[in-house]
Amino acid sequence: MARIGGGLPKTSYILTVRELVRQNLRYFVFAILAALALRVFFLLKFPHITDDSRIYADIAKNWLLNGVYGRTYDPGQIVPTDSRLPGYPAFLALVFAIFGIENYRAVMVIQVLVDLGTCFVIADVARRSLCDRAAKAAFLLTGLCPFLAQYSAAALTETLEIFFTALALEFAAIGLNGLGSGQIRPWLQCGAAVAACILLRPDGGLLLAAFGVYFGILWLRAWRKGSEGAPPSPRVLCEVRVGILPRRTQRTQATVPIVRAGLVLAAVALSPLTVWGARNLHTLHRWQFLAPRFANEVEEFVPLGFNRWVSTWIADYTSTEEVYWSVPGEKVDASNLPARAFDSPDQKRRTLQLLDEYNNALNVSPELDARFAALAEERIRAHPLRYYVILPALKIADMWLRPRTEMLPPSSRWYEFDDDRKWIGLAVGLGFLNLIYVAAAIAGLIRGRPIAWAGLGISYIVLRSLFLGTMQNPESRYTLECFPVVIWFASALWRRSIHAHV
Repeated sequence: MARIGGGLPKTSYILTVRELVRQNLRYFVFAILAALALRVFFLLKFPHITDDSRIYADIAKNWLLNGVYGRTYDPGQIVPTDSRLPGYPAFLALVFAIFGIENYRAVMVIQVLVDLGTCFVIADVARRSLCDRAAKAAFLLTGLCPFLAQYSAAALTETLEIFFTALALEFAAIGLNGLGSGQIRPWLQCGAAVAACILLRPDGGLLLAAFGVYFGILWLRAWRKGSEGAPPSPRVLCEVRVGILPRRTQRTQATVPIVRAGLVLAAVALSPLTVWGARNLHTLHRWQFLAPRFANEVEEFVPLGFNRWVSTWIADYTSTEEVYWSVPGEKVDASNLPARAFDSPDQKRRTLQLLDEYNNALNVSPELDARFAALAEERIRAHPLRYYVILPALKIADMWLRPRTEMLPPSSRWYEFDDDRKWIGLAVGLGFLNLIYVAAAIAGLIRGRPIAWAGLGISYIVLRSLFLGTMQNPESRYTLECFPVVIWFASALWRRSIHAHV
């Protein structure tokens, strides 16, 4: 295997995506039509506007019409907020300004077009790291992926987040291929794409962290191997050959392109957050560079004890829907709690008593929250391995492998097989298709044909999965941001030759 930072021979870049499409016009015409038809189907049959959609839209309207980045709690009362990052509200405000206030249909149509753009971007990543045949496969795998298509018909951040994640990977591929040439522009563009990811969702920062891990690996290898770790400049190469540069200087020179790329990327990616943080300090009188973990307002009480108790047993999306999302404001049916929520009959009795008190008030008071916290600590002390290892692993598995039906009619309890037959069939079918995508990615990665810069994609998937294991509300949509990498790896199954680098 060649070095991690390597790229493909220059002859592999003769064809641009535009030329690839032109030379395979019939293939791409049918692929584009199929991808568009799938997205239009979801747009017409299953458009989705959630509570989160309305929050984003409310912020966008207030920002557009009143110049206040805030939420409406009472008629005529707009309260400045930092509960949501400004990326998606800015997008909605732009669409509303052009097509009319609360024109969600226009939002979804634009997202359909953005999602089609994602097909081209992922295809180009596959072309640069593998070959043209893999690029064609990547385009089709993206275009016909129902998990991506259904979110283009939802007024949520996922479609834009996935597009900018793929775009960051593409610019990284360009930059890594010319790492020793001193190019800055690809890393400026990559940083801008990462910044967009962060401004859309706080967990977009995980992409920047993945770049940090990958650049760290590149730096270590470059330091160990000296000038072989990264392509040096012609001047440095000449000085190495004639023995002018000592070994330590060779190592330093070999790592300079990596450090430069990382600094440029990080500076561009984080610079918008300084503006956002300054706004929050000026308006809300607190430093907040992202959004609060629980999307709460400045003075809003967060039931941390209840959340910690939930984390001692929750492992699947069904419990998120039936229990976590119900609090506050809706009653919790204690019969929906899994057996792992209790360690003893006495603990079950106390738990049901706490839930009864909540159901009577439909709110978690500080006193009740403290009792949930005490119960959580008791359970964590009794079973630390379950809390810190087993449950996070189960949550990660659920988010990766559960049928992605949360935006569709099938019940979240599809596995009980008591729903309508057609919806049970849809859930099973989507679950099987999801397994195919994941299995194809693993097979493409390990079949013995290295993928250029695969370490970057692996870093992102691992970091994101570990982070998701810490969340109280496991949802399958949180792994969709990894699908550009999944499809990229899966496209390696259509690769003919072995000439890439990991």
